[in-house]
Order: sequence, then C-alpha cells, then structure tokens
Amino acid sequence: MVPAQSDLNINSQENSLLTDLYQLTMASCYVGEGIANKTASFELFVRRFPHNFAYLIAMGLAQVLEYLDQLNFSQEQIKALKHTGIFNHAPQEFWNLLETAKFTGDVWAVPEGTAIFANEPILRIEAPLWQAQLIETYLLNTINYQTLIATKAARIRDIAGEKAKILEFGTRRAFSPQGAIWAARAALAAGFDGTSNVLAALKLGEKPQGTMAHALVMAIKAIAGSEDEAFRAFQNYFPQASLLIDTYDTVAATKRLQAEVESGAMKIAGVRIDSGDLGELSQKVRSYLPETNIFVSGDLDEWEIDKLRQQGAAIDGYGIGTKLVTGEPVNGVYKLVEIDRIPTMKLSSNKLSYPGRKQIFRKMVNGQIQQDRLGLFEEIPQENEHELLQLVMQNGRRRQSSQALNTIRQRTANSIASLPAATRQISNPKFISVNISTALESLRQSVAMQNSVINN
Repeated sequence: MVPAQSDLNINSQENSLLTDLYQLTMASCYVGEGIANKTASFELFVRRFPHNFAYLIAMGLAQVLEYLDQLNFSQEQIKALKHTGIFNHAPQEFWNLLETAKFTGDVWAVPEGTAIFANEPILRIEAPLWQAQLIETYLLNTINYQTLIATKAARIRDIAGEKAKILEFGTRRAFSPQGAIWAARAALAAGFDGTSNVLAALKLGEKPQGTMAHALVMAIKAIAGSEDEAFRAFQNYFPQASLLIDTYDTVAATKRLQAEVESGAMKIAGVRIDSGDLGELSQKVRSYLPETNIFVSGDLDEWEIDKLRQQGAAIDGYGIGTKLVTGEPVNGVYKLVEIDRIPTMKLSSNKLSYPGRKQIFRKMVNGQIQQDRLGLFEEIPQENEHELLQLVMQNGRRRQSSQALNTIRQRTANSIASLPAATRQISNPKFISVNISTALESLRQSVAMQNSVINN
C-alpha cells in the first residue's frame, strides 16, 4: 500500500505529479523503446463547442508557462512513484530523466483574450516526446477551464454592455479553491470589473469588491430590533458599499431608505437585490431612489441578463457566480500531430484530427474577422491575413514576460468587437468559416492513405 497523506491541498512544487498515470507510464515506455527524446509536436484544440457557443476566448496561457518553468521531480516524489510498484519494470533511464527533468521545448500559442474557433490550435508544444506527453493533463486542465470562464464572461459583458458594473462572485460554487482563483482571473481578463475573492484579487493586483450578506442584516436586526440598524451599522464602517435590501421586504426597505436619504441622514452609494423578480423590483427601487446604483445577483447568466434588459430593468450592475464557474465544459483535446518530423493524425470516427504543425491565418477587413484559414506552419499569410500562433517559449525559456490583466482585458474586448453580430448572438449564433488550406488538405489525404495502406 502507498502511504496515505491527510493533507490534500497542493502547492506548485507538486504540480509535476498532478497528472494522469498514463502520462508517466507512456513516458516510461518511450524511454524503453528508445524514442523518448524524439522531437514531438502536440496541438491543443477544441473540436465541438458548448451549446450556443460560436467562439471561444483563449485563456490560461500564463499559468501554463509558469507550470512549464517549474517542471521538476523531487527525490521524495520519485521515491513515492517507486513505492507504488507500478513502475517495477520501468528502465533505469526513466528515473534518470525524472531526476533531471526540465522542460526544454518550444510553445506556440494564441495570445490570451483572442477569439478562436473549432479545430484551431490554442497552443502547440514542440519538445522531446516524453516531456510533451507528460504535460498534457495539466495543460488541458488549465486551458479548458479558464477558456470556458473567459468565454462565458465575455458573453456576459457583451450582453450587459460596457457601462454595467460586473463582479465575479463564483468562489463558493467553483469546483475547487484553485479553480476559484483561476475563474476569477479569467473573468477579470475577459472584461469583469472585479472579484469578491480576496486572495485572487490581491494576487492579481486588484482591489477585492463585494457587498454584504443577509446574515449581517438578520444578526443585527435580531439584537437591535431593526433592519435599518443593520444598514446604518454597515454603512458606518463601509460607506461606499452597497446595502443588501431584500432580506425581508425589498420595497418596504427601499421606502425607509428613501426617507433617510431625503432627510439627509444617509447617503447611499448603492443597493443590492438578490432575490425575487429582479426586473420589477429594480424599477420600483429606482422610482424611490433615482440617484442610487442598483446591483443585482442570484443565479444570473447572459440569458437572464438579456431578459432583464429586454424588460427594461433599472439595473446598473451584476454579481455573477454559479452559472459562470460551472456548466457545460470546454472539451479541449491534446493530440500528437508530428513525431520526428513525421506527420501523424487520428482516424477514429468523429475524432479525426489534421496532421502536421499548423498555423491559423486570420483575415481581417476594417477591423472585422472575415474568415480564418487553417494551414501548415510553413505557409505564408495571404492578403489581409495575420498569423495567430506566436512563439512564447523557446528551448524552455520564455520569450516575453507575463502580460498585464488590463492588456488581456482590452484584447478580449477587441476580439469580441471584431466578431460579426450573428456570431455574438447567445442563441443560435452563426459560426465563422474556417477554411482548410490546400496544402493541409493534401497532407491529410496523404497521411490518411498511408495509414489505410498500413492497416490493410
């Protein structure tokens, strides 16, 4: 038996083991077969999007590069792997590789905040086969989740409009503490104004933002006998925070606050409504407090915000949690496209992949995406095209420093603005054409024919 560990929290020094077993067993097999150091190219892409998504916003590259920077195995980790007994027949050279493990390859990636479409590589790894194989699980975990959150956040921002204040409230519903931090980062990078996650905000150089909970209102009311005492107490310490007014009777609370404002006893920065008919309640609150910002929350997403806007709701901001950090996943895959300069492809039913190292050529006209062309790496851009995949790490060393959150946020905004209106629709959107270059299609047919001959 492997000794159990009671502490299931992870730190960055343990990330090398945060992988699926078969990554390690395959690496061991590669060593035994003498091909571990053959140069391999893997591409990470998404075949099919979540329902009603016509684009994705690439996100998570920063964490991928940090992970690759720190890739190594300690003696304790190697000892733990040996203790499992799984690797009893592994060659000694496998352990030698782990002892000196360091990522030495190249990374090509689209910049974070870039809109991408089906079957387009978000990133490509070119590295010794055992290294490129070993890192698959962590890369997919990072890119898939942050890309999902960034895309949903960008859609929400697009529907809510530029002026709305949007805060990320998803920590309590995220799938893990680590996931909560990544979700906060992706949401901010895709256009949200702030996060209630204190650790995430401070790590990102942002100011945490939030309001108050029903517990404070209930606690102070129970002791002091008045909901209004709760409002006064909280505002005394946090005068710029919004007051949560729906614990008991939203309209009644609003009327009392109106009296306080009109008498000069109170200045209210904002109010928050978390339940009930948000559209109708917001209109009533506006009628009593016309100068007060109205903030709403409660299982909101882009469809709910769209409904509220169509109803003429009087809302200035939104708190988005559960439906941002959960939901239908982005099912990105990581496939070998070349080994030792030999192009490879998968021929499984419904899981075909294109062979060879590729580049995305994007055609822009007057700031609008006209179409994308998926071609081979060595092809050159045509008129009005530019290349999306950039070399961000070479021989295991970064070629650029991490980009500021505001830079990525602006790129996301520009990406959304470059999409046709029909593609930005949240229901039945129109997909942008991704053409396959003549050279790539010829290579696909050639590799498919070779595989057919071999299999027959």
